[in-house]
Amino acid sequence: MSERSKLAQWILPEGQEPDPRFTLANERTFLAWIRTSLAFLAGGIALEAFTAQAFDSPLRTILAVLVIGVGLLIAAGAGFRWIRVERSMRVGRPLPIPAIVPLLGLGAVAAAIAAVALILLNRLNS
Repeated sequence: MSERSKLAQWILPEGQEPDPRFTLANERTFLAWIRTSLAFLAGGIALEAFTAQAFDSPLRTILAVLVIGVGLLIAAGAGFRWIRVERSMRVGRPLPIPAIVPLLGLGAVAAAIAAVALILLNRLNS
């Protein structure tokens, strides 16, 4: 059996190697969260870059920063979740609840409410 790297020993210090299928499934889930994060980042950038004619600058910028912030939080949460799941599998504990799911839901709701508010404000000012 090969020796684990120093990084692997530091991040995953205890337990036994799980079935590779479970580790790879955990990695695929991590990558799905990263894709979701990238979608939020792209949406925030697009909001700032392409809606200058539709919305006033301060409101547009605040909404764009909020959407980008949600994307950053999802990316960070995905990394922490990957580690927590991997550690749980290695020591035989139940898998942790995905804390980033409520964040994603709240972020999507907040972004939608803000977008609707901006659209309504734009219609009232027209």
